[in-house]
Amino acid sequence: MTPQPGSTPVIPGFWSDPTVCRVGDDYYLANSSFEYFPAGPVHHSTDLVGWRQVGNVADRRSQLDLRGAAPSSGVFGATLRHHDGRFWFITTDMATIDQGLLIFTAEHAAGPWSEPVRVPGLHGIDPDLAWDQDGTCYLSWCRFEPGVTRGIWQVRVRPATGQVLTDPVLLWTGTGMRDPEGPHLYPIGDRWYLLIAEGGTGRGHAVSVARSDRPDGPFEPGPANPVLTHRSTDHPVQGVGHGDLVQTPEGAWAIVYHGVRPAGAFPEFHVLGRETFLATVTWDDAGWPTVVEPDLSARVPAPATRRFVDRFREPALAARWVTPAADLSRARVRPEGGVSLTAHGGDSTSSAGALVVRVSDLGWQVRVETETTAEDEVRLLLRLDDTHWYGIETRAGRVRVLGRAGPFTQVFADRETGPGPSASTLWLRAVPGPPGLDPTGGPDEIVLGTAGPTGDVELARIDGRYLSTEVAGGFTGRTVGVQALAGAPVLRAFEYTPTL
Repeated sequence: MTPQPGSTPVIPGFWSDPTVCRVGDDYYLANSSFEYFPAGPVHHSTDLVGWRQVGNVADRRSQLDLRGAAPSSGVFGATLRHHDGRFWFITTDMATIDQGLLIFTAEHAAGPWSEPVRVPGLHGIDPDLAWDQDGTCYLSWCRFEPGVTRGIWQVRVRPATGQVLTDPVLLWTGTGMRDPEGPHLYPIGDRWYLLIAEGGTGRGHAVSVARSDRPDGPFEPGPANPVLTHRSTDHPVQGVGHGDLVQTPEGAWAIVYHGVRPAGAFPEFHVLGRETFLATVTWDDAGWPTVVEPDLSARVPAPATRRFVDRFREPALAARWVTPAADLSRARVRPEGGVSLTAHGGDSTSSAGALVVRVSDLGWQVRVETETTAEDEVRLLLRLDDTHWYGIETRAGRVRVLGRAGPFTQVFADRETGPGPSASTLWLRAVPGPPGLDPTGGPDEIVLGTAGPTGDVELARIDGRYLSTEVAGGFTGRTVGVQALAGAPVLRAFEYTPTL
């Protein structure tokens, strides 16, 4: 069966709010990251289809401190641009939203990135930077203040210092849908185009456009708005929105945007978060953009290319590794290989301090090799947020499987493994549910187990819907990794394999 156009993500998994820019023949794309640190992941591509993560904007606590960040807080939607020989990344830290916006700069997109410059007095999310030919910088954002019209506002700034030069002006409130946000402003030809997201970041999400002769308006809405949406359709990708335009060296145009792939019985459940998609943009004779969603299935790298095995033999962790609501100080790469993990302490039903990667496939398996003493306890963890996770853990001659959904924690399996120090293999896999009309079916089953002397031993199967956004809420997707619960266990190897 031929995939429906627009159903293949170019960066699958929890990579939401994409923002893109081109430098010569190279493209760079960044995403929001919420409570995960390092924050502001950056990818590189030469064709807009195959992407490789090259770094993170904020990888030092001095740049951004997310310790204790609530689920789906932290770094919201951002804008990545290249101007005057430097990369610029502007975003919001929700924990310090009352202190204004943050601007980071770098000579190279892979980093190192600067300490942030604060833009004080601007309260809201999804900031954007754009420059005119004279070098004037316009900062547009979704303004959040009591008594102020919700919409896209703008000021002129000195981005190097964060100095605000003008009073805010209202650019556009959208077409009448809820939550006008995610603005990006572009000088194209002799006009300025304003692209926004609206309709809420759920199933009603959409992209709309307006234009003006001036960067500060007034803006005329496009006659065919929204220019991109899948709302009220049976398209396999829903919640499409938060787009950003980019021009190729040949003069063609494209848009990156995010969307979700729900599955299971009504109301359906999406588990990977909002993923990054790509579409072509054409322009009509009146100068308005049209989004054309191609079938990219033959061009996007196959799932098998996403398989990786990490034995942690490099001096530092790869850019893919993150941790929720903390930093990476509790994960120490050993000279002889492997990662020594330190227990976070506190509530054992929390996922705090876990070392995780984003899940990028609907069907997949993870196997980890751990090394523990009698004092150590380690958990292989599948996480949506701090109160929605499944895990398999070993300690003091026992292995057990737990799951948490909101205030409820349940033990699904509990077995003896024998006393003393051990090197053990734990595994966890996601098995997508079959298509059909089952009125109670979830999106997948999560299977957890260990490696025994005669092969793998399955310990439990759990309905995957409880690790979905429709159950847990929020803006993130699943991550998988390892967490120290007691002592200092060692993660010797981590293997991720797509199975679908």
